[in-house]
Amino acid sequence: MVETKIEAVIWDFGGVFTTSPFEAFNRYEKARGLPHDFIRTVNATRPDHNAWALFERAEITTADFDRLFREEALALGHDVPGADVLPLLSGDVRPKVVAALKACKARGLKVGCITNNVKTGSGAGMASSMEKAAVVADIMAQFDVLIESSKAGVRKPDPRIYQMMIDAIGIPASACIYLDDLGINCKPAAALGMHAIKVSGEAQLLADLERAVGFGLVA
Repeated sequence: MVETKIEAVIWDFGGVFTTSPFEAFNRYEKARGLPHDFIRTVNATRPDHNAWALFERAEITTADFDRLFREEALALGHDVPGADVLPLLSGDVRPKVVAALKACKARGLKVGCITNNVKTGSGAGMASSMEKAAVVADIMAQFDVLIESSKAGVRKPDPRIYQMMIDAIGIPASACIYLDDLGINCKPAAALGMHAIKVSGEAQLLADLERAVGFGLVA
């Protein structure tokens, strides 16, 4: 239990409400004989200026991403078109995490989402089917504030996107919890004064969030 009274929970989307796209990346790599975590290595090279960063800020088109990502992959020794990566972004929804979101709302907490996404698939969650897009749209409708990198023109871990959330949701950072599956994205939230929780799995997420808010989340 944190000492400051929690008034808001701010969520990442992919890897939090859904299974991590990294799992899909690894399946793709294994099927094609690529090094484990090769796609993440490409994404981590020049992370503020590479194809991934440009696409998440909506500074390039899908066709540009396909070409530029492939060039970056080839520079690291393997041929991976960007078009192959995009369908891997949409994970499976975790119903217990959705239930936790609704439990937070039922207790009167504000809820927000900061998601790094790109203009692919269907909706903010980049869903691979219309059925999944409808499920994701229902989750997105729960948030008091939703900030998408592809619309805001700024992406995590840029501190500006966290400040945008604080300003929009109207809750002091010290009274907010922030959840993300990437440590690099948790650090700016913590620097602003949020109670940051790095998500490594569903059970850990629920346990840590329950301790932070001080009430049960899933029946």
